[in-house]
Amino acid sequence: MASTHILSAYDDELKYLSRRISEMGGLAEQMCSDAVRALVNSDAALAQKVISDDVILDHAEREIGDKAIITIARRQPVAADLREIVGSLRIASDLERVGDLGKNTAKRVIAVQGTGVPRKLARGLEHLSDLALVQLKDVLDVYSTRSAEKAEAIRSRDEEIDAMYTSLFRELLTYMMEDPRNITTCTHLLFCAKNIERIGDHATNIAETIYYMTTGAQPEGDRPKDDSSNTLGAITE
Repeated sequence: MASTHILSAYDDELKYLSRRISEMGGLAEQMCSDAVRALVNSDAALAQKVISDDVILDHAEREIGDKAIITIARRQPVAADLREIVGSLRIASDLERVGDLGKNTAKRVIAVQGTGVPRKLARGLEHLSDLALVQLKDVLDVYSTRSAEKAEAIRSRDEEIDAMYTSLFRELLTYMMEDPRNITTCTHLLFCAKNIERIGDHATNIAETIYYMTTGAQPEGDRPKDDSSNTLGAITE
């Protein structure tokens, strides 16, 4: 009877980690979506909400970390269970960084509020955001199913986001060269575009972690990349 109780409590602890990861993912996804919407619509109130929500995401990551450490110490898991817990720590870290990227984008809203975002550039940012957020949503769905095949498929899609980012990067540089008055606004937008592109990178990290959790191995081959902005002197943040 005691053994059954211990197994049930252990199962509850693993389910807690899974549930909190899903909650973190939903919040991170919403924050990034809201940040881009706030940027293109010059919505300072929505931007402030994104910045405030980052505290909730940080707290969730700490809770997951604390629970994982206690579970490892108490249960001494091995094999698949240990990968499950270690994977939860990795994914929580990636989701916390996704939230930071949303927050950093939201912080740029005030900076560009005076000039606004040109419609053509806004469409580019929205398209890039759509690609990155679909990637994030899909990988969170895969987290619930633990499909190694789907995780590997998502990993191979990152180059589409990279290509879109490179295209938008070139467009922003063109705007700056055409009119020096655009330099300040476009510089802020370059940072925002890089933030969005990195959401895709973190989604890919999560896909690789899911593959590891499921199979015990790392995906084979180098991660696909199609970002040539570094050859154009891309900024990093």
